[in-house]
Amino acid sequence: MPASSTLLPKYKYRRRLPHLQKENADAFVTFCTARRTLPEPARDLVLSHCLREAGLQAFACEGARATKPRIHLYAVVVMPDHVHLLLSPLRDEDGWPFPLVDILQCMKSATAHRINKLLRTSGPVWEEESFDHVLRSDESLKEKCEYIRQNPVQAGLVQKPGDYRWLWIAPAICDCVGRAPRAPAN
Repeated sequence: MPASSTLLPKYKYRRRLPHLQKENADAFVTFCTARRTLPEPARDLVLSHCLREAGLQAFACEGARATKPRIHLYAVVVMPDHVHLLLSPLRDEDGWPFPLVDILQCMKSATAHRINKLLRTSGPVWEEESFDHVLRSDESLKEKCEYIRQNPVQAGLVQKPGDYRWLWIAPAICDCVGRAPRAPAN
């Protein structure tokens, strides 16, 4: 990777909100559904895709192509109307971090296509805009992880975070936030 610390255009983009990607920085990302609630099978699909994107689950579905992981995933929760991700972009073969905009576009596009096929519908599944926040410290990482873990409880969907099947937290992070690791669903 070049020594210059300037941001390339692919690491800075703007829709309605500014989006910046810092080198070696973790990101907290939220994207919402476009006027619909995800049924359980759609939430299963989104969680599986997030785990595959991180290389934590094999591509097993028909027509899927295996790709190298582009993210290190710390935590994910798929709620009925939004998704929270805590991640760190990995680097490509040239040493550049994968652009967050490309990761999210691919993730949202692939899951939207599969959700529409599953539900026999068409049209947008996700809002165009995503919210992303660059984390500044390990403490911030733990705080965001705990926020993700508690999101289903705060929404009144479960009594305990471990009871929500669309929640995954990396085992190393689980130790920091007091939750026993749970194996991802296949």
